[in-house]
Amino acid sequence: MPYKAPVDISCRKSLATLLTKLMQQLDELSEERTITTKAGQIRYQEFYLSQSKPIIDEIDKVLANHYEFTEEERDFIINYDIKFRLGVEDEGEDVL
Repeated sequence: MPYKAPVDISCRKSLATLLTKLMQQLDELSEERTITTKAGQIRYQEFYLSQSKPIIDEIDKVLANHYEFTEEERDFIINYDIKFRLGVEDEGEDVL
């Protein structure tokens, strides 16, 4: 489905609020790490997205409503995220 910019003001406000909440949580839960390589020290920030899954699910719900997805399509997106991105097995099935 091609990109369709949200024009509904409540959709835009919901997405903006959820995005702010997600970014704050990602920042709060992230950890700064340092490793030493032959080239010297590298400092980076490590993020733990699985802890933000509830907020991401809310964003998916708002977008599913915006794109007029069925409940089945919305659930597929949310469950796909669980199975493939978080590595959770579904009723004994192997994860790729």
